[in-house]
Amino acid sequence: MAALSIEGVSKFFGEHAAVDGLSLTVEPGEFVALLGPSGCGKTTMLRLLAGFEEASRGEIRLGETLLASPGHHLPPEQRHMAMVFQSYALWPHMSVADNVGYPLKLRKVRGAAYHERVQRALSLVALEAYASRTPQELSGGQRQRVALARCLVVDPEVVLLDEPLANLDRHLRAAMEQSFRDFHRRARATMVYVTHDQSEAMALADRIAVMRDGRLVQWATPETLYREPRNQWVAGFIGQGSELQIATGAPGQRLDEAALMQGLNAPLTSRTQPVLVRPEHVRVSAETPTARHLTARVEHQTFRGERFELHLRLAHGAALMAYHPHALDVGQTVALTLSEGWCLERD
Repeated sequence: MAALSIEGVSKFFGEHAAVDGLSLTVEPGEFVALLGPSGCGKTTMLRLLAGFEEASRGEIRLGETLLASPGHHLPPEQRHMAMVFQSYALWPHMSVADNVGYPLKLRKVRGAAYHERVQRALSLVALEAYASRTPQELSGGQRQRVALARCLVVDPEVVLLDEPLANLDRHLRAAMEQSFRDFHRRARATMVYVTHDQSEAMALADRIAVMRDGRLVQWATPETLYREPRNQWVAGFIGQGSELQIATGAPGQRLDEAALMQGLNAPLTSRTQPVLVRPEHVRVSAETPTARHLTARVEHQTFRGERFELHLRLAHGAALMAYHPHALDVGQTVALTLSEGWCLERD
């Protein structure tokens, strides 16, 4: 297996840059996600990797093999990659086994080798018992696994996945996340997964490339993206939290309770540093506030099953989200302490 290298890749459609100078390296066997809102360029980047689009600038390499550069374009069938589409793209008149084996037939693989590879691919997605069924007899999740098996039957070095869970309901999507983790562990292929759903990306990927307007904004592990988002936009896109303005700290710095309190108690005109406070770092108490507390009013709350999600308003007007095990009264004044915050770059 080889690393997948993307160096300064851009794709223009007329004057519009759908992908703008993107660079990153995917390690062999890694599961990475391209994450961002609609129109950010993530699907275009996937199509550039697959060879369905030609790069306007930059280079794409798989190990030592140059896949794409201006003036050089290796066709999709020579890239040792396979792609799973959002629509599954299964032949309705073929059995599951025939759908899985179709890429082998195109490569003129026949006989025992054909049947062995089809059975091996079906076993990787736990569908051996469904080999003779047609796609119409399967659930949405099973059809998705057939599409995965069809990818694996050709032993690709890289599997590309274009929003593969978008057509499934919420319950089935959660179940399929575990199927994808198991699939990646068994297949050991490098996987590049496009999604606009941050919870999917956070649950599945080893690393995530967060994209906006065709550009790479941050390339990091899920934990780093959550705990240390680079700027205000990423902080708002990944997870829940509140942005406050304080008078201390610098981008990339983590502040403790004392520093936060000092920065929040400064005059409003000196509070120019944005800081992210996650809800789990807000401690709410119904006790009488003291000098070491902030005060806030409960504006509304949402029951989330295991906890209540509180939406609070600080005395100086800023909004703050917190978690609490019990319901509070709307309009109630509560005492707060903030255990930590992460200083952000401005957008």
